[in-house]
Amino acid sequence: MTEAAAPQPTPDPALLALRDRIDTVDRELLQLLNRRAALALEVGELKKHQGSPVFRPEREAQVIDGLKSANPGPMKADSVAPIWREIMSACRALETPTRVAFLGPAGTFSEEAALNFFGSTIVPVPCASFDEVFHVTTSGAADFGVVPVENSNEGVVTRTLDILLTTPLFVIGETSLLVRHNLLRKDNTLDGIEAVCAHPQALAQCHQWLSTHLPHVERRPVSSNAEGARLASLDPRLAGIASTRAASEYGLHVLSPAIQDDANNRTRFAVITHPQRHPSPGASGHDCTSLVVSVTNRPGAVHDLLVPLKTHGVSMTRFESRPARSGQWEYYFFIDIQGHPEQPEVDAALRELRDACAFFKLLGTYPVDVH
Repeated sequence: MTEAAAPQPTPDPALLALRDRIDTVDRELLQLLNRRAALALEVGELKKHQGSPVFRPEREAQVIDGLKSANPGPMKADSVAPIWREIMSACRALETPTRVAFLGPAGTFSEEAALNFFGSTIVPVPCASFDEVFHVTTSGAADFGVVPVENSNEGVVTRTLDILLTTPLFVIGETSLLVRHNLLRKDNTLDGIEAVCAHPQALAQCHQWLSTHLPHVERRPVSSNAEGARLASLDPRLAGIASTRAASEYGLHVLSPAIQDDANNRTRFAVITHPQRHPSPGASGHDCTSLVVSVTNRPGAVHDLLVPLKTHGVSMTRFESRPARSGQWEYYFFIDIQGHPEQPEVDAALRELRDACAFFKLLGTYPVDVH
């Protein structure tokens, strides 16, 4: 004789009424989103006739800033940006697919950065190396590329800076990720691990944890963290260091979450494109201008670089040096300043700085998130 099924609790009438109201609001939201999409299609037709680009990062930044300022609550302001990026991404995809290159395979932090910036409605173009990201973006196989620029622990990503020096591409945006490294494996145990596979930067960022918990295990550098996760999915003797997204992608257990040495580990990514296919963004009200310069090797030369910025009241937010590889102990200096060249003080400072340099290249001007 089978047991009788337990009686289901009677739903609370007040809860049912609230759910009905939420369902009504959801349908109203869907109608409004489709109205917005229809307007976006009209905008797209006008842009097509005018030859204007579909994606304008400064416009999207202004839209999100305006919505954050107008937000009456209780929704938090920080929740507004990702919601509207997805809405704008879906509307943009109605006009034309956006092809975005990043270091692959699927599951890398570079992919996550691309999705954070453009929204999920993109055509992903995973690449085997940073060099390939630049190559496919230069050739037009991708509309945009996303590459890491610096990490709060390990400093600049030198390969990215070296390629930015010579590429025809320029920066039109940036995004920052709070990076959480996780130890991933097919078997749900630390026993029997012979090697940990990850990108060299991730291995360096988890040095202390690995030295404490897996001191005798080989640390094997690979092209990306997602590649390390993929290899770990094929061999039970291997573990990878990657995101929870990669764990889901490759069917791995998260043995130990957040094993990075710095709890506030962040990586900053640059969004790059070709100037023949996309114009430089206009001023958004909170912008960054990136450039690379060099000066002749003489006393006071570096000091003279900073004088135009001080004279015109322009703030410098980053100053990195890279060897020029000329054999003459010369350096390139990568500089970020606050502001946009459309601002008179920034324009004047850049003009004077150009005159003081032996080499000057504007890497890009783009909106930044100040919230």
